[in-house]
Amino acid sequence: MTKKTATPKRALIPAGCRTIEQVYDILAREIGLPAHFGRNLDALHDALTRDLAGPFEIVVEDAAGLAQALGTRGPALLKLLRDVAKARKDATITLG
Repeated sequence: MTKKTATPKRALIPAGCRTIEQVYDILAREIGLPAHFGRNLDALHDALTRDLAGPFEIVVEDAAGLAQALGTRGPALLKLLRDVAKARKDATITLG
């Protein structure tokens, strides 16, 4: 008997993404953030580490450009995504 593996939900944050609101919109739509998601970094961390069923994948095409565009939120978002990758074996995070 073979074990079925779930197809991961996938979100692509494109190189042209320039606001944190765009990031939240993409993640909510593509990987199904919960309805109660509070649209801030603390809530994103909670949703990605506790509330969202896996597996899922998040790809950031231009991490350096996104970090610069988001100002102080940029490095915090990238750290959050790295932390999620470490915390969850069923999450794949690619920072391009």
